[in-house]
Amino acid sequence: MKETNVNTNEELEMNQDIEQQGFDRLGLADDVLAAIKDMGFEEPSQIQAQIIPTLMLGNDAIGQAQTGTGKTLAFGAPMMSILKKSKRKVAGLVLAPTRELAVQVSDELARIAKKTNLRVLPVFGGAPIDRQMRALREGVDIVVGTPGRVIDLIGRKKLNVEDIEFFVLDEADEMLNMGFIEDVEEILSHASENRQTMLFSATMPPAIKNLAKRFMKPDADHIAVKNVSMTVDKVEQYYYEIKHRDRFESLCRILDATDYSNVLIFCNTKVNVDKLTDHLKGRGYDVDSMHGDINQAQRMRVLSKFKDGAIEILVATDVAARGIDVENITHVINYDLPQDLEAYVHRIGRTGRAGRSGVALTLVTPREYMAIKRIEKVTHSKILRKEIPTVEDIFESKYSSMVNEISEELEKGEYKKFLPHVLKLDEDHNLAEVAAALMMMRYRDEVSFDYTKNKLDEGNANARVFMTVGKMDGLNPLKLLKFLQSNVKVDSRDIGDIEILEKFSFFEVRRDLVNEVIDACRGKKLLGRKVAMELAEGRDKRKSRPNRSNVDRNRGRSSRRKKMY
Repeated sequence: MKETNVNTNEELEMNQDIEQQGFDRLGLADDVLAAIKDMGFEEPSQIQAQIIPTLMLGNDAIGQAQTGTGKTLAFGAPMMSILKKSKRKVAGLVLAPTRELAVQVSDELARIAKKTNLRVLPVFGGAPIDRQMRALREGVDIVVGTPGRVIDLIGRKKLNVEDIEFFVLDEADEMLNMGFIEDVEEILSHASENRQTMLFSATMPPAIKNLAKRFMKPDADHIAVKNVSMTVDKVEQYYYEIKHRDRFESLCRILDATDYSNVLIFCNTKVNVDKLTDHLKGRGYDVDSMHGDINQAQRMRVLSKFKDGAIEILVATDVAARGIDVENITHVINYDLPQDLEAYVHRIGRTGRAGRSGVALTLVTPREYMAIKRIEKVTHSKILRKEIPTVEDIFESKYSSMVNEISEELEKGEYKKFLPHVLKLDEDHNLAEVAAALMMMRYRDEVSFDYTKNKLDEGNANARVFMTVGKMDGLNPLKLLKFLQSNVKVDSRDIGDIEILEKFSFFEVRRDLVNEVIDACRGKKLLGRKVAMELAEGRDKRKSRPNRSNVDRNRGRSSRRKKMY
């Protein structure tokens, strides 16, 4: 087995020419490249750049990289590029250890395939098997499933893997930890020997190596990407939970309430960089932009201005930021949540350099909350929650900043040439009022956004409700709405944000209806489960409850092995 260790040294990355890092040099099909562009990716991650070319050659391969490095795209893009539409034949099979991961992988593969005519189907326990069998009968090209449900479908002769062209084992070490290796071996015993096999894992314990030797070709490539180390001890990390519609105002409030010198703001796409830069300029912020479409000469000019302090805010994509080496960046702001953990680590590593401290701020919607928890787990760091600043917070911040500046000017003594003019003002005005007026003029100059309310969510007429039914019960927003409407007279317009987590959910309802909704629905059955419902308090505390594994309760298998599907 050929083994390749990929160097992730950041200095090597910064010396690479940005134009040479695109996906278009990896040999992928045009429709797949178009889908990747729509997804907002500009350059491949280390594992993608190294393994996609060998997969495009049809080789078996092991990809060893930590979670969050874009492994789904690493195997999905070449598989979609090579596969051709086939009638009623499953050509690709992807195994994932949990149903949550199976759904996540299936969704991403569907996005990669959106410009093709290939169909992707997730199969897992806890969902009606008859629907999955019906979809298989209608014709599916790629199946993403958990081992238990895949074995079930093979046993029922509804899923034929004898002619598959691609087999992917995702999160192989997790499969081992959860006792699924025997199931994987059973599935592979039914699969075509002419298949292309891909195995992805964060670690390579002996059992996984043995599995690879047994079921992969002898000349399989083993590409290992060294883990990105978290060398950001001096970076304070925070996140703000926002609503998508309030993203821009949230950023403006954060900027206006923050004492910064140089700020680097990240967006995931070039379009978002241009849009955000224009909006910030329109509000009077001192800002410029960098991304892959900007030529080298212009990039150097912008970077020089940023280093010299001629501009305070720079908006950039991950690609453009590879060449940014500025020591005095005080804040990094993730306007868009990065696509993978590598990007997050590289982004926040732009601050806190040369012995200085730095601050990293990330804007997340409720749906993105769990991504923050995954980042914390993998990077062994703590990302603390902050509230969006109020107008009072902004005022106090600006006032403190102005007082500090005034104190510095008084110490310099250069103000004395203005004293005769000020004394003339004293004849007609109170000098305290004059000082206050000057501060108000300065405040108006520095706060460009026209804030109409103190708190961003002020005037929100919705209350937040907690309920004890979640994804593991098969709940989705439509089922929740139908449940509410069957028990109490509410319109869909009365319901606000819905957030469905693994074991429980939150939804917003008009405040004047909240008691009526809770009283009418509490104790009723939803998806076979008795509902407990209450006004939500201590939301973060609830979210911090550990998720227990979804254990296979239906298959009468040996109790010594966990079964999650």
